[in-house]
Amino acid sequence: MTALAGDVRADQEAAKRALDIVVALCGLTIVAFLLPIIALAITLDSPGPVLFRQQRLGRDGRPFRIVKFRSMFLDAEDELAALVSANQADGPLFKLHRDPRVTRVGRFLRRYSIDELPQFWNVLVGDMSVVGPRPPLPVEAQTYDGIVVRRLAVKPGITGPWQVSGRSDLSWEQSVHLDLHYVDNWSIQTDVIYIARTVAVIVSPKGAY
Repeated sequence: MTALAGDVRADQEAAKRALDIVVALCGLTIVAFLLPIIALAITLDSPGPVLFRQQRLGRDGRPFRIVKFRSMFLDAEDELAALVSANQADGPLFKLHRDPRVTRVGRFLRRYSIDELPQFWNVLVGDMSVVGPRPPLPVEAQTYDGIVVRRLAVKPGITGPWQVSGRSDLSWEQSVHLDLHYVDNWSIQTDVIYIARTVAVIVSPKGAY
């Protein structure tokens, strides 16, 4: 039974990777079409690069460079320390409903999750999956203890249970609960459902900031 279960899981892993590649290629096609418009908007709105890269942790804590469209001013990291006291998220996360570091174009990109589109490249090269837990910053993962570490047992995702269940409106405990449930129960069927639900969430962008 153990060998059979292992074969089934291996088949699921292979199918998940195939789904990731197909969806990533479709997503990157959309990125290629929108890139000139988005790049121009970002450049005209604030000086700096079009893309933003940041170290995150993937499966088993492996570091990688996540790619997004830049939605903040260049000095955003320098301003973080001054804003910590105004943090509106619990746990190790940092969130502000009206974060002054976010540009005008950045607010629009975040509202409709357009800033996340370049992450399809991370999916294509195998750093991420389309569906999975939110990829943590190294400093966030340092606070993980007990079962929370199991969030790193699978590849992080562009979308997942947290994305379709409230996004930034969720508490730290709620997001952990949803992620751990996904780690223990994911399947190709649930991934397809999450992808479909994500489209609906983006159209009605509640909890995006």
